Parts: sequence; C-alpha cells; structure tokens
Amino acid sequence: MRSKSGFSFFSKMTSSRKRPSLSIPSKSYESSDINKTIDNAAEIIEKWNTEYVSTNKFYSLFCESKREAKKFVKRVKELQNAMDMLIREDPNSENLLRAQNLMQIAMKRLQKEFLQILSMNRAHLDPESVSSRSPTSVVSNDDDIWHESRSASDSIIEVEEVSKNSRTELKSIADCMIAAGYAKECASTYKSIRKSIVDESIYRLGVEKISSSKAKKMPCEVVELKMNRWIEAVKVSMKTLFNGEKSLCDDIFESSVSLRESCFRDISKEGALLLFVLPETIALRDKKNPNPEKIFLLLDMYCTITENLLAIESIFSFPSISIVRTQAHSSLSRLSESIISHLVDFESEIRKDSSKTVVRGGGVHPMTISAMNFISRLAGYSTALTDILKGSSSSSSSSAKSLLPKSYFNVSESEESPASELKVRFAWMILVLLCKIDGKAEMYKDFSMQYLFLANNLQHVVSRARSTNVKDVLGDNWIAKHSEKVRQFARSYERLAWGPLASMCPAISTSEAVEMSPEEAMMQFKKFNETFENTCEAQSECIVLDPKLLDEMRISIGRKLLPVYRDFYNAHRNAVMLAGTEGEWNVRYTPEDIGNHLSELFSGKGISENRYECTPDFCTVTTATPTPGRKTRSLSCRRF
Repeated sequence: MRSKSGFSFFSKMTSSRKRPSLSIPSKSYESSDINKTIDNAAEIIEKWNTEYVSTNKFYSLFCESKREAKKFVKRVKELQNAMDMLIREDPNSENLLRAQNLMQIAMKRLQKEFLQILSMNRAHLDPESVSSRSPTSVVSNDDDIWHESRSASDSIIEVEEVSKNSRTELKSIADCMIAAGYAKECASTYKSIRKSIVDESIYRLGVEKISSSKAKKMPCEVVELKMNRWIEAVKVSMKTLFNGEKSLCDDIFESSVSLRESCFRDISKEGALLLFVLPETIALRDKKNPNPEKIFLLLDMYCTITENLLAIESIFSFPSISIVRTQAHSSLSRLSESIISHLVDFESEIRKDSSKTVVRGGGVHPMTISAMNFISRLAGYSTALTDILKGSSSSSSSSAKSLLPKSYFNVSESEESPASELKVRFAWMILVLLCKIDGKAEMYKDFSMQYLFLANNLQHVVSRARSTNVKDVLGDNWIAKHSEKVRQFARSYERLAWGPLASMCPAISTSEAVEMSPEEAMMQFKKFNETFENTCEAQSECIVLDPKLLDEMRISIGRKLLPVYRDFYNAHRNAVMLAGTEGEWNVRYTPEDIGNHLSELFSGKGISENRYECTPDFCTVTTATPTPGRKTRSLSCRRF
C-alpha cells in the first residue's frame, strides 16, 4: 500500500471521496469526546497493526475473534465520524493528523483481511460450490443411502453457512473502506482474486480463444468437440458462474453502484467475450465449408444463446459491459446465416446426387432414408428455425413458395394468410427430394417397378413425416394429400403388374363360363395357372417395407383375384378332374393356394443381394451393386 502524507489524505477526505451530508455538530461537543473516540480506536487499531504482527504468520482478525473484528470495524467507523467533525471545525489540529495515521493503519489491516477472506474462502464463495455438492457416489444399501444423503445435506448446509458468513464479513470491510475513501484499494483487491476464478472456470469448461485462421485448419472432429463443450459451458456459466459473480458483487458492494459495475465488468468481461465470440468464429468457418450434418450443432448453439438471452441481458445489464450483449446478438446473427447456408447446401446435395444405385425390388432408396432422417431431425428445431427464417434476408423461401404448386397447401391459406416460412421451407425440401426420386425411378426398365419404387419411397416420406415433428410443421392436410398419392402409385403398379392376370378373371366369371365344357374349363385353368406363375415369378423380387402399405396392396390384389377365381373353381373343378388324363391334376391351385401365394407377395424373397431393416420410424437398406451402363434421364416431378 502506498504511504499517504497528511496533505494527500486531507485532499482525499475533502475532495475525492463523496460522503452524505452530516448535521453540524453542536458547540457542546467537547474536544475530549473526540480525543476519547480517537483513543478507543487507537487501542484496537494499534493492537492489530500489521507492522507489529509476526512476519512468519499472518494472524487474521476475522479468524481469531469475530467479536473483536466487529469491534474493530465499529471503532474505525467512529474514528471516521470524528475525522469528519475535525475537518469541518479544526482542519489543522494535531488530532486530525493522528486520526489520519490511525486510519491508514486500519485500512492497511482491513485490506489484508479482505484479501485473506477472499483467498481462504475462495471455494466457499465460488458460485459453483454449493450447487456442485450433491451426492454423486454409488452406495450399496438403504443405510448407506441415508447416511450419504444426510452427510451431503449437512455438507451443503455447512458450505452455505460459511458462504453467508464470509459474504457478511466482506461486505462489512467493503462498506468501511468505501466510507473511508479507500474504495479503489478495496475494489483492486477484490478484482485480483475473483477475476482469476472466472478465468480459471472458463478454461476448465473447455472454452479457449480460437482465431479464424486456426478454426479453418481444425479437423471437423475437434470443432464438433469444442461446439459440444461450448454448449455445456454456456449452461453452467450463465446459471452459476456469471450469475453468481453478479450476486456476489451486488452483496459485497451494495453501498456503491459504481463499484458494483466496475468490479463485475473487470471480472467477467474478458471471460464472457471469450465465451460468446466462439459461435461467431465457428459459424464463419462452417459457412464457407458447409456440411448439412453440422447444422444440428449450430442449431444447438443458436438455441443455447436464445434460451439464455434474457439472462445475458439481465446479468450484463451495465452500460459499460454492453459489449457482451452485443457479441451474443452478433453470434446469433452469424449462426443464423450459417444455418441458412447449410439448408441451401442440403437441397443442393440432393439435386446434384448422381449415384446410379438401383434399389432391387423397388424398395426405399438410401437417399430417401438419409434425407428424411435429416428433415425429421430438423423439425425438432422448428421454433429456432422459424426465428431464423423470419429474420433471414434470403429470398430462398420466397422463391420456394413461388415454385410450389398452388394446391400444395390447404385451400384456406389465401394470399392474405400465406403459409409460414418454415412450412414452405420444409415442403420445398421434400419436393426437391421427391423430384429426385422421380428421376431415379426412370432407371427401372419395367414401368410397374417404377410405380412401386415411387410408392415405397413416398410412403417412407409420409410415414416419417407422420411420426415426427414434420407433421406439426406441414399439417394434416399435407399428410393426407401425399398419402393419397401413395395409393395412386400403388394402384398404378397393380394395374401394370397384375392387370393381365386380373383381366382374365372377368372372363372366367361370366355367365358363359358356367356353361363351359370340361375341356374349355381345363384350358381356362391352364391359362390362368401359367399367367399366375409368370406374374408371381416376375414380381418375386418386389418388396414393400411399410407394414400398412404392404397389407393394403396384398388385400387389394387379393380382392381382384380371389372372389372370381373361387367361384370358377367351385363351379368346374369336379368336371375338370374327371376330364383330366390319368395321373394328371389339371387344377393346380386351389383358392387357398392363391391366397397363400398372395400373402407372401412383396417380402423380397427373390432378392439375395439386398438387406433390409425396417421399423415404422426408421429404415436402412444395403443395396446391390448398380447395373453398369445404366443411364438416367433428366430430373422431373411429373408424377408428384
């Protein structure tokens, strides 16, 4: 501590330190009373004079005797009042000079006590100390659980008590030093200890300064790790670290608004800026190197800031620390821009996909699966995406809406009440996917297989949309329309693949069929048998993954075949059996046989190269090697 001459101290007392106006003392106030006050203060101040305490060990007044510590502070305050009177009545008196020397000794002692309490109770004053002391050890039985809980509870109570007492003592010292004009010394001591705690906590949370050039060179795995650590760091720092430091500053420096602001600013500004500048650095990096999968971590970072935005505005409310609030908003803006870029890149990847993969059996294409996994997961961030798209200056959503068919949404949505930006964006992304799938359907030579492929893929899109948050975004009307489109594709497949066989059924069910000769009936059975076998063989590789669609298609085909075949079978089987040659059975399939064959349709039993795994919510497919030399046509959406 610097030494203070009488003149400098007097100047400090009269000009630099502002104190509330006091009533003018009465004439009856004897100089002996002032002398007594100074003597009383001198007795305890000189007793604890730092200069006369052993240099080998610091004996803390507040640790040795709480009662005497309170007395020390009380005498210093009385000494201060006496000095105020002397300054007004007799500024040149020897008593004032003596009081000044005593005050210097007292302030030096209090400053050391202030530092000692801050240092010794560092853990107890740490904002994370109480909240982190919850029972975490594994216990084996009820008694252990009871004792562990009791011990943890006692520990928390003890820590809270120490924290409360330490805060009270620090506030008492701070009030005394501020009143005596030593606010600067008090604040400097406080900042030196508490800033190191904040900086260390930020470091331990895994947040470090990263330049833009360094971020560009970092591997994706390292960046993702830092993003995850940052998300947890913000949750901890806003809930405990910065909030706790603000509370501590407010408690200790309650008597001075300016000190509360300057202390909290100098303690937390650097750490807070380090924390909130990281998203901006990463967002700029990823905007130039977009990766659709990275969008979810960016959204997590965006949500983390928005969820803590009110706390940020409240904790860093002082004008001198507004730069922290500005940085948080700047990071939000950069994250928004990066997220929009990733959405555009996702659409671009679908359009540019040039894979020649042909899914055997007309099953679900890997691109459909991965794209819907992405879109379904994306729908979980609907609130954040709504804000991002609303605040985006990009015209991509408007362009998407202008390109969407007019009947794409509910007819009640008029020009005055357009679909939300989020709804348009999701509808557009799925339409881009469906258009690409429509183009990939052209890779099948058989037209019926094209429609089965379209039905399978659109059904997967609808199922994923129905079972996830995509339904909330797009609405029931969108689901219903596309479900009907699935049925249309399925009917087109049935017409092309099973139509020739189904066309025979009316012939064998006509009135003329009842009057057929046994030979004619036998030829009809033979013709039906051959056509049925050829159709089953041709469709043996077909697969339908969705259980509901599978049942609907089997039932639909069965309804077209079984009733008329059963009638014809019952009418002619006996005659055909008698007309057959010895040892030959001309009616190869009973109605039950037909039903059994139909019940095995679309199971993919004719497929050996592909492996399918499917649940109502998720499908994966390992496809066979694509047919070499197969060409694709240009993309179109004529069937959607």
